Amino acid sequence: MLNTSDKTILHDRGISILQIEDQLKSFVTGFPFLEIRGAAELGKGIIQVSETELQTALNIWEEYLKSDATIIKFVPASGAASRMFKDLFEFLESNKSEPTNAFEHKFFDEIEKFAFYEDLNEACKKNNKLSISELIASKQYKPIVANLLHENGLNYGALPKGLLKFHSYPTQKRTPMQEHLVEGALYASNKSNLVNIHFTVSKEHRALFEKHLNESVSIFEKHFGVTYKVSFSEQKPSTDTIAADENNQPFRDKGNLVFRPGGHGALIENLNDLDGDIIFIKNIDNVVPDSLKKNTVTYKKIIAGILINLQQQSFAYLRELENESISTAKLSIIAQFCETKLNNHRENLHTLSQSELRLYLIGKLNRPMRVCGMVKNVGEPGGGPFLTVNSDGTVSPQILESSQINLNNPADKEKMLQSTHFNPVDLVCAVKNYRGEKFNLLKYVDKSTGFISLKSKNGKELKALELPGLWNGAMSDWNTIFVEVPIETFNPVKTVNDLLRTQHQ
Repeated sequence: MLNTSDKTILHDRGISILQIEDQLKSFVTGFPFLEIRGAAELGKGIIQVSETELQTALNIWEEYLKSDATIIKFVPASGAASRMFKDLFEFLESNKSEPTNAFEHKFFDEIEKFAFYEDLNEACKKNNKLSISELIASKQYKPIVANLLHENGLNYGALPKGLLKFHSYPTQKRTPMQEHLVEGALYASNKSNLVNIHFTVSKEHRALFEKHLNESVSIFEKHFGVTYKVSFSEQKPSTDTIAADENNQPFRDKGNLVFRPGGHGALIENLNDLDGDIIFIKNIDNVVPDSLKKNTVTYKKIIAGILINLQQQSFAYLRELENESISTAKLSIIAQFCETKLNNHRENLHTLSQSELRLYLIGKLNRPMRVCGMVKNVGEPGGGPFLTVNSDGTVSPQILESSQINLNNPADKEKMLQSTHFNPVDLVCAVKNYRGEKFNLLKYVDKSTGFISLKSKNGKELKALELPGLWNGAMSDWNTIFVEVPIETFNPVKTVNDLLRTQHQ
């Protein structure tokens, strides 16, 4: 199955033969659906924080910021912007010469509102000797789109989202990368006024990100009185997965093995490489202008304060659990904390002996911890916060994708349809234990939660395998707490016209 050349390629990528065998086995067996007890909801897996609790959490985080703790913003930013412009690519490649549908009309009718308008106008004048308004007046729509998307214009069709101009200000235009610099200064600056931000980027765009950072960083350091420590990483070749053919054998192109990126779950390796105490995770495109940042910043501090409070309590209990002679009464208090505050549920807990209960509680408390913001589901129910059954029989909160739920099972489908919230990728993570040592995050991945999808290469169908998602199976064995946050904190940009929404103007 694997020849000498294959083995050399695997060695160069840092992929073991055992990994390949496991991946090919997964194509044969598939991945099991997760057993769900129900959708997490308010009072049952999702915390709705009172006004008093909000202020307490804010105070806890503000106090924590006075320490020398290493706080990091982790921003997955490797995604290309091409999907943002899917409708415009289709328009460009179509036979029509004028806008015909609502999306196209909105784009051209409101084109002056885009932060990139002035750059695009200059590109049109340079390449077509006409301004945007002149091109529209003469019904030449396609040159405008071509100047936006193609290399001889702004090349937005090939750039990553993080480097596109999203927001307009009186004296500047800002990219998502710059907005994350601003956010970092507003809620993740420690006692030394140091702001750590880590972007995961694609290899082909890394130099562009570094150049953009060098052009931007001094402006924001001066404005906020902080020092930025910004780092970059790329998905490791060792996290790529092998593609398979219809017979679940290695897919080959011109005799060579074909590999595909392992999806955002591969970033657990990048996250694991960081040396931080507290790590915020947020997608690159979920940013807003300064006028709307207050809610975002406030709730980032709130979920971080909740995390610190729970972590400190867990650490105190773990120190007490070091005592093998800990009292039954104290074990009962810790067990109640584990169940009511950390949502770790186990039936027949009372049947455990004192020593068994002590070891069980140590195992459940001494793990990475994350607090995840959840917003009310205002659209179709799908993946999001659920209460699932773990391999050890316990029940805990998990973030699931709809593909992990057996929709052919009427009971499970009904549970999914009852979901009231969804995951906006709004996480804050504690990744060190009570002795100050880093957890090895790779130990807490549920490898049975990957995905298989059908793709094609050169006209041939192939099977692609995605690793357990970063905030899904890759964090399966963490302590997970869901907190309701306002929908106003979730403002992703999926299409270029999303930039015309009020939240981005």
